[in-house]
Amino acid sequence: MSTLKTQRTDASVEDYLAGVTSDRRRRDATTVLEMMRRLTGEEPKMWGSSLVGFGSYRYRYKSGKEGEWFLTGLSPRKQALTIYIMPGFSEFDRLMQRLGKFTTGRSCLYIKKLEDIDTGVLETLIERSVAMMKARYEA
Repeated sequence: MSTLKTQRTDASVEDYLAGVTSDRRRRDATTVLEMMRRLTGEEPKMWGSSLVGFGSYRYRYKSGKEGEWFLTGLSPRKQALTIYIMPGFSEFDRLMQRLGKFTTGRSCLYIKKLEDIDTGVLETLIERSVAMMKARYEA
């Protein structure tokens, strides 16, 4: 059975964020990191070389493939601050309408500037998505 390439590591989250070259991206990432720490009650951990995750859950596909992943997380990418909302966004239509300026991928919320969104709505989104993942995977 294949193993997921991105695994939790012992690398320093603080060192990783200190290496973010954009002041705004580093500041926004630190703000969201503190928000996630407060909302999850978990300490951040590095996953691979560029993902910061909080908590974890184990999954198993019908194919038998299984693994571990974080409940929520972030990555201060060059193009945007990426926030991982693991259940996706289909359950959160009303929140998404109030969030502000963003784009999404399957489970990725891309934010250019934190000031472009309503951080209270973001907190609710993160909190609900983590609760959903914990209920779904008994994390």
